[in-house]
Parts: sequence; C-alpha cells; structure tokens
Amino acid sequence: MVETAAPLKMKDYRSDVKPVWCPGCGDFAVLSATYKAMARLGLKREETVVVSGIGCSSRLPYFVRTYGMHTLHGRALPVATGLKLARPDLTVLVFGGDGDLFSIGAGHTPHGAARDIDVTVICMDNSTYGLTKGQTSPTSPLGHKTKSTPYGAVVQPLSPVLLALAFGAGWVGRAYSAKPKQLEDLIVAAVQHRGFSFLHVESPCTEFNNTYNYFDALVQDLPPDYDPTDREGAIRLALTEERVHLGVFFRDDRRQDYRAKIEAWTAERSRPFDPITYLQQYA
Repeated sequence: MVETAAPLKMKDYRSDVKPVWCPGCGDFAVLSATYKAMARLGLKREETVVVSGIGCSSRLPYFVRTYGMHTLHGRALPVATGLKLARPDLTVLVFGGDGDLFSIGAGHTPHGAARDIDVTVICMDNSTYGLTKGQTSPTSPLGHKTKSTPYGAVVQPLSPVLLALAFGAGWVGRAYSAKPKQLEDLIVAAVQHRGFSFLHVESPCTEFNNTYNYFDALVQDLPPDYDPTDREGAIRLALTEERVHLGVFFRDDRRQDYRAKIEAWTAERSRPFDPITYLQQYA
C-alpha cells in the first residue's frame, strides 16, 4: 500500500529563523499570509524558491522553509528570471520593497513584466528606507520629512500599481497588511496566474513611517462592478483614485507566458525549411 504524504500546513513553511522586524511592522502580516497561501496552494517546499534583494522586506527568505536567495540590492528580478527559465518547474516568488523594486531595481521591473516571466512579485511598500533608518523612498509622499529630506520631499511619488499596469504585467493587484485574509487571497491568486504577476502591498513601517491610521481611513475594496480585464480602465483608476483601492486591478488569463511563447516560436521554426516557399512570399 502506497502512503500519501499529509498536506502541508502553515507551520510547515516556517523556518527556524525568527523574524527580526520591529514590533508592528506590516511585513509580519505579509509573511503570515505567505505561509497560509503556500499551504492553500499545496506548494512543495523543495519546488518553491523565494528570492529577494536588500532591505527590511528582503529578509523574508530566511523565515520560509523553502529554497531561498537573498541577492543584491535591486537584483532580485534578474536572478528570479534566470532561475525560472532554467527551472520552469519551480514556483518562484520575488519579495522586495518600494526602494528595491522601484529605485535601484527599477530598470528590471518593466522588462520582467514585458517578458511575462512566470514569477510572482510582491512589493512590500512602506514608503521609506527602513533598514537604513528612515530616508525618503520612491513612494514617499510630497512633503515627507526624513533624514534625507529634512525640509520635505519634493519629488513626485511613484505609483507601483500604475507602473505595473503600464509595463504590461498580466496580473496586477493591491493589498494592505492590516487586512490579512484579503492579502492571503490575493497572494494565492497572484501565484495561480500563469505569467508575471505583481502584488503591491501597503506595509507600514511603525518605526520611521507609521501610516496605519492613514491607510485605515483610505483603503476601500474595488467596486463590485469593476472589470479587472480592462487594462485601460485599470490605468484610469490608478491615475485618478482618491481612495486606496484593494483587490485585483487587472488580469489577463488568455495570453501565453514567456516560456510558452518561446516554445511555440521554436516549434514553428523547427519545421523543414523550404527556400522556394519562403521566397515566394516576396515575389
């Protein structure tokens, strides 16, 4: 009689390394939701890889009992891309902060989205550089005073959701760390999407930019009649929203991911080449 292994539970994805984030950090909720999402999805630990760059959020691979790579600042996506192309059987999750993905790593995010590599990117956005003790980040609001901007930030903040939509990501969503069940559901949906999925998580920093009260007053689920298959509509909303909407902004379940496109392209061109037929199309 063949014995089947019992389904893994949330606790089975926890490593022996204890998280070292500050009390109240939103990243705790992201980590907990990730454990629960992994258990719901039934991910095999030996076939799952968590990749990160540098920053508070990028410590996450140490806390998960899967394979993990703590890479260079801003370079999580190139590593994840190579990993997924070399081992397409793996489930690859990328974790990074707003600085890691939209400052020093900003050049990699649009290419990952455009190529539609089958990885899930989770941006843990606290609108500050917490690891270096509180400097202005790419998503810090205008007027935000920090050690690097003592008179207030004068640079227009970036919108991760808007950029992911503009870059062509096939799945784009937003969550809030103070709404853990919805966050878990969105992580599950992002991983299930075949292709590049991007989840923006508002994850407050209690030490240097405590925005819990701000987001508690502003977050709102996307309307029931919202159409997540309309990219143009999603971009309009991201450009004009006065509230911080949560949910799936956009998804395209019809298109092929990067590897499927390459395999189809290779199959098409592996047929015997007939030069006469080829030249006739230009006659």
